[in-house]
Amino acid sequence: MTELIVALDVPDLEAACRVVDQLYPAVRSFKVGSQLFTAEGPRAVQEVQRRGGRVFLDLKYCDIPHTVQRAAAAAAELGVWMFTVHACGGLDMMRRAAAGARSVRRSPPLVVGVTALTSVDEDTLRQVGVSEEPGEYALRLARLARQAGLDGVVCSVHEVRAVKEVCGSQFLTVVPGVRTGEVPGDDQARRGNLEEAARAGADYVVVGRPVLQAADPVSVVRAALEVIGSSRRA
Repeated sequence: MTELIVALDVPDLEAACRVVDQLYPAVRSFKVGSQLFTAEGPRAVQEVQRRGGRVFLDLKYCDIPHTVQRAAAAAAELGVWMFTVHACGGLDMMRRAAAGARSVRRSPPLVVGVTALTSVDEDTLRQVGVSEEPGEYALRLARLARQAGLDGVVCSVHEVRAVKEVCGSQFLTVVPGVRTGEVPGDDQARRGNLEEAARAGADYVVVGRPVLQAADPVSVVRAALEVIGSSRRA
């Protein structure tokens, strides 16, 4: 069953707590990304947890393997449920991330590798010397993440089925850039909607602006959960 994660892409802890208080327990998982974590630090994680939510820490670690291993251990110490590393950091870095996550707790956090950002298109890849199509590039990195022992990957809705076919049905897929309607100033090049993600077999979908910018976030979440449920039953 596809699960909904709401992205706390907000400027401060007060705004984040307001969203969690509105949506929990209809939504149990919340993403803390670079904006909120930079502004508030570990308190952002702790406040979501205190309110009953579990935290997907999306800081996309990408550094030398030793540093990433220590960052992964620190994330595990914080009690996060899942966190991201950039798969383009390579095999050793991802292996060390997994080792760091598993060194702290008996029930370690899930570690997922970011393949190609959903804002990335063919032109963006060409700018950094990658000749593959975004889908091909994402699938290559998914294979590498699986080889490294990660639990899954972050990919667009368009790669979910291919990742499952190549890496196995138990290999997790986390799909950001999911839309419930039009978003002003949308910068997602490879986005999809909830129905597409659920039917493709995505394990988790991350929704941010469509919820955060809504006049009634609770109604948007309820409608999203209904779409997810209906799509998987179809």
